[in-house]
Amino acid sequence: MKTCPKFTFGVGDRFAHGAHAQLTAFIEAKKLGIDIVPVWNKSNREHNIIGSEPSQTRAAADKAVADLGWTGDYLLDADHINLSTVDRFVAPCDFFTLDVADDIGEAAAPEDVAAFIAKHPELIGTVSIAGIARPFEITTADVEKAANKFLKATQKAAAIYQHIVAAKGGVDQFVTEVSMDETDSPQTPPELLIILAAIADQGIPIQTIAPKFTGRFNKGVDYVGDLKQFETEFNDDLAVIAHAVKTYGLPATLKLSVHSGSDKFSIYPIIKEALRRTGAGLHVKTAGTNWLEEVIGLAEAGGEALDLAKKIYAKSLEKKAALCEPYATVIDIRDEKLPTAEEVNGWTSEQFTSALRHDQSNPGYNADLRQLLHVGFKVAAQLGDTYLNALIENREVVSRNVTGNLLERHMKPLFL
Repeated sequence: MKTCPKFTFGVGDRFAHGAHAQLTAFIEAKKLGIDIVPVWNKSNREHNIIGSEPSQTRAAADKAVADLGWTGDYLLDADHINLSTVDRFVAPCDFFTLDVADDIGEAAAPEDVAAFIAKHPELIGTVSIAGIARPFEITTADVEKAANKFLKATQKAAAIYQHIVAAKGGVDQFVTEVSMDETDSPQTPPELLIILAAIADQGIPIQTIAPKFTGRFNKGVDYVGDLKQFETEFNDDLAVIAHAVKTYGLPATLKLSVHSGSDKFSIYPIIKEALRRTGAGLHVKTAGTNWLEEVIGLAEAGGEALDLAKKIYAKSLEKKAALCEPYATVIDIRDEKLPTAEEVNGWTSEQFTSALRHDQSNPGYNADLRQLLHVGFKVAAQLGDTYLNALIENREVVSRNVTGNLLERHMKPLFL
């Protein structure tokens, strides 16, 4: 098993042109005493939309590491993969996010459910967890219900894990994450405990787990929900993980993973305080926020680059339904809040960047436009070299925005 560092931070490089700017943020963070490890992540869905391969993401990351003299660890994440999509990621990746969210609710065999209940009497009754004031009261019916909901998903995670090990020649030298976040209902802390028991039974050396938390984790915008409830849930989940490590022999490096973690500024103080109090590790996954900073950089550059940013918005608006469909569970766009293409076409550079940059104190900020452009990267992909050449021609301003967004809005508030 490859040991996962305590603090890891996922960055998405949709077009394989942002790795240098992203790594610069980690270098600057390290100068400030923030020791976090970059994890370049890109999903099968994103590769298919763009027409890229995981080997290209690996090449971009390796080149940035070599060019900038990064001597620390770094990882490449096969993001949100399943048994049908994992093979193209096996060779270049050393971090695998096993996405079994779609399998939640699929019934396991009755005999498997019965065997799980029989094996885990410690889950039934009054369950005391260090760090949680009120013990869990869990009935046999509760365990049976959770097993029927989650056991099959953990079995499928095991099948993916075993497939990866076999494909890598029987050697487990990678980090395993299990993802359950892109589903309809959040998992409660007692459910998380039952899930971790099931994962341990399956023999998966899980080092990060991404549950679905209470509230909305929409792409590219701030958290929407009850902050006090999130605080309680996040802290309880940390306690459950620590308990599961001791009880079920899971890796000591096991930690929470916050998916769609970019731009969730209102919960960063809660997470930061929880990490300070407990000494726990953390994985935060960001992706689209980096692509949005590329567009912001183009708009800031003005001239033809600004015109290109406006064109991307106009095409995204035109193709809104198709672009949003794959991300329906993680976006909330109000059509009436979206400016027309004609209106945006008349904007200055400052108006465009004010609308798109995630600065809620700016009266021009438009969260709906931001979410639409977040899923609009397919439009840029279809522009091909026109978009890529614009990134190259405006590298300085684009890079400044990519680096500054990661360092100032994400890393410092979370870890400094």
